[in-house]
Amino acid sequence: MAEKRKQTRSSGTVVTEGAAQAALRRGQARELTPEEEKVMRLRLGASPPATTALEWTEEEVSEDLQIELQAMQIEAWMKWKAHLAAQRTPRPAAARTAPAAAPRPSRAKEKIIRALRRKT
Repeated sequence: MAEKRKQTRSSGTVVTEGAAQAALRRGQARELTPEEEKVMRLRLGASPPATTALEWTEEEVSEDLQIELQAMQIEAWMKWKAHLAAQRTPRPAAARTAPAAAPRPSRAKEKIIRALRRKT
């Protein structure tokens, strides 16, 4: 008797975590609602696209907290500008070079010197 094998084709697709993160990094997922997309990003640890504006809803944050957050943003911006300025400023030559190492006594070197002194 000849066995007949059933050939079934599955239409399912396997998506790896890396592929999902890459797809979410490229832009908004068209098939997902904004809430589903947010959950996927949180679940996979995928960052939003660089062109996306950060969410900031004033209704959720008190006025005191808004002021504190803005102060933190200003402080971070000032530190970043100072960091960029420090990178552009050339350092003096003395600061760039390491100090010369002090010579250390070596037994092998002392033996060679004693042998050379005996010859003369």
